[in-house]
Amino acid sequence: MTREGKVAVITGTNSNLGLNIAYRLLSEIDSSTNITIVVTSRTLPRVKEVITAIRDFCREKLPQRTGWLEFDYLLVDFTDNVSILNAGEELRKKFLHIDYLFINAAQGCYDGIDWIKACKCICTNLLDAVTYPTYKIQAVGRQSKDGLGLVFHGNVFGPYYFIHRIKSLLSGGGRIIWISSVMSKSKYLSFDDLDLLKSPEPYEGSKRLVDLLHTGTYKSLRAQDDIFSYVVHPGIFTSFSFFQYLNFLTYYGMLILFYIARFLGSVIHNISGYTAANAPVAAALQDLAQDKKHASLSDRSGHGYLGVSDIDPSGCEDVVAYLDKLVEEWDEALKNQIAPTRKI
Repeated sequence: MTREGKVAVITGTNSNLGLNIAYRLLSEIDSSTNITIVVTSRTLPRVKEVITAIRDFCREKLPQRTGWLEFDYLLVDFTDNVSILNAGEELRKKFLHIDYLFINAAQGCYDGIDWIKACKCICTNLLDAVTYPTYKIQAVGRQSKDGLGLVFHGNVFGPYYFIHRIKSLLSGGGRIIWISSVMSKSKYLSFDDLDLLKSPEPYEGSKRLVDLLHTGTYKSLRAQDDIFSYVVHPGIFTSFSFFQYLNFLTYYGMLILFYIARFLGSVIHNISGYTAANAPVAAALQDLAQDKKHASLSDRSGHGYLGVSDIDPSGCEDVVAYLDKLVEEWDEALKNQIAPTRKI
């Protein structure tokens, strides 16, 4: 067991948003707070890079901190239920309690960009083009090795199963912060395709499922386990996940369009990952409404602030029932399968 202090688990810590959640959490939590940050990644080299980056940030930007900062890590793949099972077991061995769990899942199935459509969208309606990029090409029908829809597994069921496995560590005041999206519209989800195997927009559908999953569980989590659940969206910001489809010109062209959108009045174009981390960290440290969706927003100058919106709850009971059934099935299937996650 580690020594006493706050414990924050950040999934997808090696992403731009995950890294900035760590930066912002350390900046805004009381400087005397002792804290352990648990970094998650699929590979050990990325873990080392992330820990180094967070340690450097703390040393350079937060010299006033008096509380100790420690690190741990999980090698976990949220599209692999055995990996999730083992990661949960590792956490239970090492910690008595988890204070903050940031579900920063961003599994996508992108095959590129339809550049002709992108140019048409930008010329027709710039704000919509850089807010709702329908010209991103997503693969349809991809499955995880466990036979679930890949995006559904990585963004919805995998994190939900992880929470199920570590619920005892979160009980007694722990907080779950689900990272949703500005694109989590009901039109992207069919209740005949909850696995998102037929959807041409599985990423957006997965974020709608996140909204519904939170809405259908936050009351019972608080009443039965004293766990606080929140759902937030980080707005639009630069993301590492799509860099492979952009070259020098298109990347900086995208940034210019983001700044133009913000100048024209868009409040969701945060651009900065640190600004995008505002709502996730606020949900961890402040008493926000659990029945609302909280957003990282910014003004024309880039100064961040919080926004709030209602969540359409239609179908949340069906989503929770489907996921709970999957949990039961996988608990039974994996009841005898535990292995160390630190074998490289």
